[in-house]
Amino acid sequence: MSEHLAEARREMVERHLKARGIRDERVLGAMAALERHRFVDGPMMARAYEDRALPIGQGQTISQPFVVALMTEALELQGDERVLEVGTGSGYQAALLSLLCEKVYTIERHSELLARARHVFDDLGLANIVSRRGDGSIGWPAEAPFDRIIVTAGAPAVPESLARQLAVGGRLVLPVGDRREQELKVVDRLSDSAFRGRGVTACTFVPLLGKEGWSLR
Repeated sequence: MSEHLAEARREMVERHLKARGIRDERVLGAMAALERHRFVDGPMMARAYEDRALPIGQGQTISQPFVVALMTEALELQGDERVLEVGTGSGYQAALLSLLCEKVYTIERHSELLARARHVFDDLGLANIVSRRGDGSIGWPAEAPFDRIIVTAGAPAVPESLARQLAVGGRLVLPVGDRREQELKVVDRLSDSAFRGRGVTACTFVPLLGKEGWSLR
């Protein structure tokens, strides 16, 4: 089984990442090394390296590998950054970031998902991840500013709190749109008051729920 999964992971990198334009060698190397099947339930393990989102419970999903790679590549990580992730989910994105930056701060609304993700982090020995339960739409003010922020749920607009918590020279990557379809955006903070944003591609994420996201009702 382990050999089959290792081969599936290699095929994922070649067919679904490299062949579709992912070029960052650090991102490709991290995704080749990180065992995605650790982040899904037993019945889903055999499908862990398909290029599709998979259910993880609580109405949430683990994003498809290409989207994970695309968002991570867009962060342009060099290795010394402090990164905030909004939406821990399965923990896969946070684990990937932990291999590419100095420290990861990740927030999750669902206590059950957070507990499972923490268990995997511990099993993999990922000591540079700090996690907490809370409303990710308002970020993590006590630990700001962040060099990079990544949001793994669709927001109706760029949350002001996240923009304020981004360091000057930092970058925010997030999906923005309605509840059914969004556009993946990259937002750079040029100065205290100046931001520059651009669209990357259409995408579909679960909604970002919270004070500066979609209403819980």
